[in-house]
Amino acid sequence: MKTTQAWCPSEMQILPGPRHRTHMKKPLWIIVLVSFIIVFLICAYMYPPQTSGACYIFSSGGCKVITDWLPPAPARELTDEEVSSHVVIREILNSPIIPSKTPKIAFMFLTPGSLPFEKLWDKFFNGHEDKFTVYVHASKEKPTHVSRHFLNRDIHSGQVVWGKITMVDAERRLLANALQEPDNHHFVLLSDSCVPLYSFDYIYKYLMHSNTSFVDCFKDPGPHGNGRYSEHMLPEVEEKHFRKGAQWFTMKRQHALIVLADNLYYSKFRDYCRPGLEGHNCIADEHYLPTFFNMIDPTGIANWSVTHVDWSERKWHPKSYRAEDITYELLQNITSIDVSVHVTSDQKKEVQRWPCLWNGLQRPCYLFARKFYPQALDKLLYLFSNYTTI
Repeated sequence: MKTTQAWCPSEMQILPGPRHRTHMKKPLWIIVLVSFIIVFLICAYMYPPQTSGACYIFSSGGCKVITDWLPPAPARELTDEEVSSHVVIREILNSPIIPSKTPKIAFMFLTPGSLPFEKLWDKFFNGHEDKFTVYVHASKEKPTHVSRHFLNRDIHSGQVVWGKITMVDAERRLLANALQEPDNHHFVLLSDSCVPLYSFDYIYKYLMHSNTSFVDCFKDPGPHGNGRYSEHMLPEVEEKHFRKGAQWFTMKRQHALIVLADNLYYSKFRDYCRPGLEGHNCIADEHYLPTFFNMIDPTGIANWSVTHVDWSERKWHPKSYRAEDITYELLQNITSIDVSVHVTSDQKKEVQRWPCLWNGLQRPCYLFARKFYPQALDKLLYLFSNYTTI
C-alpha cells in the first residue's frame, strides 16, 4: 500500500517573482532637453538679444520682457548723507510759498564783461520796475552799464572756465544773491548773447503762472551723454539717472533753494565731471542740474529750456546770428516753435520730440533766444516793438 505523503509548505519551491522596473527613471533625452532650455534662458538673460527679430522669440513686446520675469532688485540702503539731503529737499519742496504783494522775476546774467544788449533789455524792462530784479555775474572784467536797471547790480564774481564746475559755481552764486530778495519768486539764467522774444508782460505771466520750472533734461545714451558718466559717482548717482541738458534754466523759488542747499550731488559733479577725466569730456553745467532734478523732482520740471538755440549745424557750438541774419521772419519762426527737439549723440542719432506743454496746454517753447553777435543790436532794437507784440 502506497503511503500518501503529506503536502508540506516548507518543501514548496518558491519561484522568483517578476522584476518591477521603477517608473521614476526618465529617458535621458528629456533631461538633456530641460538642461538645454535652462542654459538657453540663462544666456538670454545675461546676453540679451539686440535685434527686434531676436527679441520676438521671447515676446513681441521687446527685449525688456525677459527681465520682467525676475523679481525686482532690493532697494539700496541710503547713505547717511543721502538721508539728510532728502529730508532737507523734501521740507523745502513741501514748504508753502511766502506770499508777496508783487512777486518778482530775478533776471540773472552770466557774462564775461559788459552786456552788449543792455539797451535792448532796458527797453524790455521799462515800465515794469516793480516786477523784476537784475543780477550780473561778470567773470573777467567789470562791466560798463548804459541802463539804469543794471546800475549797482553786479555781484561778487569768480573765475568761470567753460566745461568746468566753476560755471555751476557762478550759477549758484547768482541764485544765492537773488534768493536774498524774498519777493523773487522765479529765477532766469541768461547769457550775454541772449535777447527777449516777447514783451515783459507775456514772459511774466508765462513764468509766474507756470506749475513747473523750465530745466532742460533728456537721456542721451551716446558719447556726449551717458558716455561722460563716471562710476566714481556711485552709489548716489547711478548711470540710469544721468541726464543732459542746456544750462539756461528758469526755476521757481523752491527749486532755486534746493539747488543752493545741495552739496551731496554737487560734490559728485565737482569731483568727477570735468573735461579730460578718464578720457571723457564731461561738462558739469550740461549734466549737474538735469541729473539732479531727474533724481529729486522729475515731475517738477518741463524738460526743456525756454531759451532757444540752434544746434542744426551739429558743431561744438551753436549757430550765431549776425546783423544780416536778423529779420522779422527769423524771430517769428523761433517764436512759432511749439515742439522741443533733442538729438542723441550715438550712431542712431535718435530725434526725441515732445510738445511744449504749459500747464497741460501746448504753447510756444521759447521766451528768449541766443546766440546773437553784438553787431545785431541796432536791428533788434528796430524790430523789438513789432516782434514782441502778443
